[in-house]
Amino acid sequence: MYQLTFSFEEFLAEFWQKKPTIIKGGFKDFIDPISPDELAGLAMEEEIDSRYIAKHGSEWDVRHGPLTFDDVPEDNWSFIVQAVNHWHEGAARLVTPFRQLPNWLLDDLMISYSTPGGGVGPHIDQYDVFIIQGSGKRHWRVGPKKDDYEEEFGHPALRQIKGFEPIIDDMLEPGDILYIPPGFPHDGYAIETSMSFSVGFRSPKKQELLSSFADYVIANEIGDVHYHNPDLPARQNSGAILDDEFNAMETMMRSLLDHPEVMKAWLGEHLSNSRHELDIIAAEPVWENAEVHQFLKSGEALKRLGGCVRSTTRSNHRYCSLTVSALSCQKNVVTLPRNCVMPKPSHKPNWVRWLTTLRLLT
Repeated sequence: MYQLTFSFEEFLAEFWQKKPTIIKGGFKDFIDPISPDELAGLAMEEEIDSRYIAKHGSEWDVRHGPLTFDDVPEDNWSFIVQAVNHWHEGAARLVTPFRQLPNWLLDDLMISYSTPGGGVGPHIDQYDVFIIQGSGKRHWRVGPKKDDYEEEFGHPALRQIKGFEPIIDDMLEPGDILYIPPGFPHDGYAIETSMSFSVGFRSPKKQELLSSFADYVIANEIGDVHYHNPDLPARQNSGAILDDEFNAMETMMRSLLDHPEVMKAWLGEHLSNSRHELDIIAAEPVWENAEVHQFLKSGEALKRLGGCVRSTTRSNHRYCSLTVSALSCQKNVVTLPRNCVMPKPSHKPNWVRWLTTLRLLT
């Protein structure tokens, strides 16, 4: 079990989205939760997002997975695998100490393997990240947050900046943690063959929220009404939109937001939507409600599918005699009693449909 050696509450108060910091010995006696061979195996899977990045002099080479490792050089290269917490149970445990942050902020656990000199160059990310140094050593530089950094493109797949004056310039050893808030430029390279584990947290953008809510409104046929104006005035300019018309249609749109239960249902659905693929499992036909009921009635166990996040709404789901709280359930396995009952007609079947996406353990 991985345990942090510092107060997370104090960290949040002093550093979270304020300034970068290095926490020496953030994990005591840190051991890599996954081997390089296992990580390379994941990078060779078509369903998993991975990249190979190498530098040859001033030239950069980038390849997207599935990767092969037949012709890699001795040094100056890395490969990166995204969302390893979805695919490897041991690696997923590394996310647990950061569960003091909300699930809906969690993006993924990204793992990189680097040979000496390997890195991706100076760049800026728009998310919070805890970079945990695993085996080996890596040198990191972090610069101040500014708006005038000049971009350069050493490769079309790499969005880098030309350089910065560091406010952090240090080497990380196993168990050390580098925290970088959004907007701070950084650059790291391996001093020796090493592994880095990046737990990323990404907050939603206004554009994403608006687009997602619009999709939800359309999919659920909410607000499917036309604008009406029985007192429509005549006008000399047929192209004019009168102030009263503008205000009326703006009010129509804003009224869509004036439904707290709809907003909670949408936001819970949006924030619990996985940004990455789930576990590789054989596709099965969608279960009917009666089939789900029969399975639950037998008292079997359900295990959460890797990468399937829980709903963030505070509503309880009572589709059987066990009440499952979406927020309080912290384990991946829930044992259900044998006296489960069918969902009541008044309940929406979302929770039942969610259950059918789980891996069923018999």
